[in-house]
This record gives sequence, C-alpha cells and structure tokens, in this order.
Amino acid sequence: MALLQGFEEINMSVPTGKSIMTVTDSVVRFNKATAADLGYPAYVKILINDKTRQIALQVCTAKNGNAVKFSKPEGKQTTSVNIKDAVVLDALHKYFTLPEAPEGEVAYQSVPGVVYVEEKTIIFNADAATSGTMKKRGRKKNA
Repeated sequence: MALLQGFEEINMSVPTGKSIMTVTDSVVRFNKATAADLGYPAYVKILINDKTRQIALQVCTAKNGNAVKFSKPEGKQTTSVNIKDAVVLDALHKYFTLPEAPEGEVAYQSVPGVVYVEEKTIIFNADAATSGTMKKRGRKKNA
C-alpha cells in the first residue's frame, strides 16, 4: 500500500529489564530478563564469534543438533537460567579471565546483552564484561 510506504509499526513488546550473562568457573548464568526477552524458550543455540569476542543466544528447537536446554515456560521460570554443561563452559571460559576470589567467595564476570527481538537473539560482548566476586550460593558445608 503506497499510502503507508516508509512507515513502521510501533513495537508493542515492553522491555523486561537488562539481559545479563554471568560467567563463573562452574556455571554460566542468564538472569530472568534474558529468558523473558527471548520469550522463555525451552532451547537456545549458543554461538560464538571469535573475531569480535561476542557470544549470542538464539532461540531454537530441541531438534537442532546444538540445542541447549534453557528456560521453563513463562510463569514457571522464577529464577535465573543456569547452564553447567562442560562443553559450554570450556568454550566461554577462553573469553573471560576470572579474578582470584577470597575464601568463601566466587569470582565472576558479568556482561549486559543487546536484544534483537525480530531475530529472537541476544548478543553479549565479552570485552564489555565487568569482574567481581560474590558470596557462594547454596548450602553451607559443615566444617
């Protein structure tokens, strides 16, 4: 329709917050906003661009050969998404140098992501990572 040529629809999806990826020595954690921004997908592909040092999450199906189990359905995903797969950790660790952590703490690097709604993709730039340490989560081990 020539009348509306050049117009674009207003995107009605409301941003849910900042998508954050946190890398530690034993887990890659994506905050709940990351799952929401992708539409709570059951599976994602994790892609790496070695030249630009970027990591991308892209929604896929279980049938994809490199699918990684990701989120529960909307309303059921109450916490961050944790990926502990050794292959994923090994691939990502070469982009992040974790600082030394004091006893009882865990070193991490955290990266904000850029959401591409149409492509159902979020891209994280490893060079934008910030370092820190946090208290260990989970149950305390008896001394």
